[in-house]
Amino acid sequence: MVRTALRLAHRLHVRPLIIGLSLVAFGSTAPQLTVSLQAAYLGAPDVAVGSVIGSNIFNILVILGLAALLIPLRVSWQLVRLDIPLMIIASALVYLLALNGYLGRLEGVLLLVGLIGYLAVLWHQSRHHARTYPAPAPASVTPRRFWVVAVTQILIGLALLSLAGHLVLEAAVEVATDLGLSERIIGLTVVAVCTSLPELAAALIAALRGEREIAVGTVIGSNLFNLLAVLGFTAVVTPQPLSISPNALDFDLPIMLGVAVLCLPVFYSGYRITRAEGLVFLFLYLAYGLHIVTFTTGMALAERLEGVMLSYVLPILGIALLYTTVRAWRRQH
Repeated sequence: MVRTALRLAHRLHVRPLIIGLSLVAFGSTAPQLTVSLQAAYLGAPDVAVGSVIGSNIFNILVILGLAALLIPLRVSWQLVRLDIPLMIIASALVYLLALNGYLGRLEGVLLLVGLIGYLAVLWHQSRHHARTYPAPAPASVTPRRFWVVAVTQILIGLALLSLAGHLVLEAAVEVATDLGLSERIIGLTVVAVCTSLPELAAALIAALRGEREIAVGTVIGSNLFNLLAVLGFTAVVTPQPLSISPNALDFDLPIMLGVAVLCLPVFYSGYRITRAEGLVFLFLYLAYGLHIVTFTTGMALAERLEGVMLSYVLPILGIALLYTTVRAWRRQH
């Protein structure tokens, strides 16, 4: 997928970031769509919704954290000014639509309308950058052969990703059920992590190849597709509305929105993600996962961990982000 994306960006005369935000993000979201649809039809809405929430949190904190440890990631101006605010708006929209306790067909249609608007923005961006991005060199193969090979690779990749998503769902639900975990925890952890493996592979390979824009764009684009395409399409086509558990409303959705908001000051501070910031991302996910485990098992550590995070870690992080954001704003203005 990464190699095909780079060739398409070169042939279509657009920036690799646009391809990462669209084609690679859509391809890596295919397992998530497969899993959510199957879970909804099997009567497991907590898995369908929880896997999207957990995947979005995992994408930012773990995938970007690991990629930044390999090589500091470059963040483009477009991401900070357009795509990240859109991701924050989409996260807030899902949270607001879910406040009534479910996502029905009307809410799904609204999310799909947002997806169409986002795709229109990407199309406009690709047309704009086509006039400024360097023209491609003369092709060594005929256009017909190029498109046949590219489309074939994309279809094969999507088919394998969808098959893998089906197998992952069956295995994850069976194992987690044997361990006595709830459907919500299954979706937030096991299924979310497994369906995020394509994004992890695409981002790490892109980072190792030096395509740092694709690494970041894949994650942000995947989160937008998860919220708008996966939840929207699943809510529209499934016979019953997707129910939202109280725990998801009180904890999971606010965490997902907070992680989306966290990206803005981190990315704006230097238009990059440093290794230190990657470590912070990984630490935050470790704390999130530890809280889920301790809270689910009824351990007293859950309250202590929550107190430490709310009293010390998050305020210190907020002050640090405020300082770096103000310093970056003064430097740029």
